[in-house]
Formats: sequence, structure tokens, C-alpha cells
Amino acid sequence: MKQIPYWLDTAPALPDRSGKDLPDEADVVVIGGGLTGLSTAYHAARKGARVVLVEKDKVGSGASGRNGSMCTQGLTIGVGEARKRYGQERARELYDAFREAVDVVEEITRTERIDCDFHRAGRLGVAAKPQHFESMRATQRDLADNFGHETQLLTRGELKSELASDYYHGALLDPLSAALHVGKYVHGLAEAAERAGAEIHERNAATGLTRLPGGGFVVETLNGTIRAKQVMAATDAYTDKSLPWFRKRLINVGSFIIVTEPLGEERAKALIPNGRLVVDSKNIGHYVRLTPDNRLAFGGRARFAPSNPASDVKSGDILKREMTEIFPQLAGVRIDYVWGGMVGFSWDRLPHAGEADGLYYSMGYCGHGVQMATSMGRAVAEMMDGRPEANPLRGLGFPKVPVPFYNGTAWFLPFGGAYYKAKDKLR
Repeated sequence: MKQIPYWLDTAPALPDRSGKDLPDEADVVVIGGGLTGLSTAYHAARKGARVVLVEKDKVGSGASGRNGSMCTQGLTIGVGEARKRYGQERARELYDAFREAVDVVEEITRTERIDCDFHRAGRLGVAAKPQHFESMRATQRDLADNFGHETQLLTRGELKSELASDYYHGALLDPLSAALHVGKYVHGLAEAAERAGAEIHERNAATGLTRLPGGGFVVETLNGTIRAKQVMAATDAYTDKSLPWFRKRLINVGSFIIVTEPLGEERAKALIPNGRLVVDSKNIGHYVRLTPDNRLAFGGRARFAPSNPASDVKSGDILKREMTEIFPQLAGVRIDYVWGGMVGFSWDRLPHAGEADGLYYSMGYCGHGVQMATSMGRAVAEMMDGRPEANPLRGLGFPKVPVPFYNGTAWFLPFGGAYYKAKDKLR
């Protein structure tokens, strides 16, 4: 069993982008080589900026290469909650931004000819309880009437044509959500950024920032310093102590994934005949999909614990047990991959982007990072070019941190996990 992300292990080999000399200056320095940083670098370089990206490991080694490889529509907080907070008009604007983010990914893969298996597979939001299905019925009407988005409601009997499991009570099918191979995508986006003129420096962590009196920054890295007119923080769940203001505005939650041995096309299609992306309705639920080579990827929170080799194995054991509860026909199937990673959550469960004391940022994707990181990278490039209105998240702002003396270490997560697990059992 490999303890590395399936998506990175099955992507083409990356070139070595470490050990290069930093230039003395750049128009834009991007900190972080995930999808946010790569998209920012790509779009800023296409505008003619001299862009340098620094990454403490290798591109895609954080959340961007460790996720479920889903490019799904829908707000992280749900349309009803968005309307309650912000009113119908702003809720519709936010919903459209999340929907258009999938289009941005598709556009880049087509324009740059990134072979990453992108296709509109459709997302099945499956109801873990009967009352969840009734809530989906109301959501379907709301989406059609107030957000211009048509979905399909599937009863428990109708769901059998989409999913070989008796575990769920129905589903809401969004036909426009997409699947892709995120390892191939992140590699292709890095190559596209370099073709546009961006420099990528791996294994070179940013260790400090100094704001210059006349404008701009000096960025300190392990391999030297660089002066930049503008700096973009694109570190999300992997934000470290070098950016303390952002670190305490995020809650980093572990998420874990197992991938089975190859099942063969016939057996794989028997499980999910139309290759949908499956996400269940529990507070601590699962996300499931087939891989391009006919394996089953099965992910979830599993344990409210950080990712490390021992923790990942324990989480993998839990996920395998839960997988066979949902798909009893997979009992005895070998698990070939298990890994974990961190997901960046903001306190209000929405991503945030903007400018803080001259430093640009986008982070806190709350599990919707593939499409939103890509789209927000494009938006930040526009913002740095003098178009603040390009930010679809403008005006939201990070909420006040509700935990006194919080510094980014989420000591309270096990307690929160126990609470939400209890809610899943009771409701």
C-alpha cells in the first residue's frame, strides 16, 4: 500500500525546479505552488508581468495534489445560508462565481491542451437520511427558481441506476460538475505558467516579508532574497508561521483518501455506471469517485487528526470499513493507496481573497479548492493589474477570530468532530 497521493503517483514525472538562482527582483512574487499560486502566476505572466513563484516543496505537493480530484459546483455554505447572510442578489453573485469557476478550469485545460481527463461527469449529492432527501427537494426548487440552475432529483429507486448501494435515500444530481485528474492538471498548469514566462523555484520556502517604505516587498527565502512590486500569498491550509495573520484566520482540517486496486471496467461501472462524483449529505461524510483506470477513490474526514504516516494508516482502516458498509461488494478488495492532507477552512466557511496591508491573498476554500483556487488565481492577477472589481469575493472579509489567542493550531477539532458525529447519528 502506497502512502502517497494516487494523483501525483500516476501523473507524468515533474522536472526538477529546485536549486535555481533567484533573480534580484520581479514584478510579482507568488508564495505557494498549488493551484492558487500556479493560476496566479500563469495569468499574471500572460499579462506581461515578470513573475517568480517560490514553493517550499514541489508544485502540487500540498492540498492541490491530495484532494478528491473533483471540480464541483455549489456554494460551500449552501444557497439558503448564503441568502440569509447576504441577501438574494449577493447570494446569486456568489453562486455564479462558484459555477463559473468550473468553466475557468475547462477553459484553461482546453486553451493550454492539458491532458487531465477533464469531463463533466456530474455530481450526485446523496441523502444519508430521509430528511436529507426532503431538504434536497426544497434545494432543487430553490436552485431553479432563484439561481437559474437546473438539477435532477432522484428517488431511492431511481438512484439504483446511478449507484450500486442501498445505503442512501435519494440524491440531487448536478449535471455540470466535472471530474479531472488533478495530478496531471497541476503539472500541466505549472508547464503553462512557465510557457507564459513565469519562473518556478521549488524547495525554496519563503521565510519572511519586509514591506518597503516606497512600496513593494523584500521576500526572504531559503535561497536568498528577492524584491517584488507585488506579492501574492497562496498557501491556504499550508500557511506557516511566516504568515501569522493568515494562519490564525484558517482552521486546517485533515482529510484522508483510500484508492482500491484496479477493479476492471465492468466491475467499476457496475458500482457507478455513469461515472458520477458522489458526495454524501452528512456533516462528516464521504466523497467517492472512479479513477480513470477503474479504481474506486473513497475519501472523508475519518479522524480529526493531522496527516502523518501512522495517522494515515489508521484513517485508511476506518475508511475501508466505511467503504464496505456502503459497498458490501467491495469486501476483500485490496487498498493500493492511502494518504492524507489538510483542508483550509475559514471561520465562516467561505473562501476569502483580497489585499491585506499591500499583500494579496486567496485562501480558505473549504473543500472546493480545485475550481475556486484556479478561478481566484485569475481574479487575483486582475486585481494586481488594477481591477479590484474582478474579485467575486470582494467585500466579504475574514470574520473576527472567535477563539482567543488562537494561532492556527486547532486544538479543539477532536471536540468539534465528536459533536458533528453525534449530530450525524441523531439527525
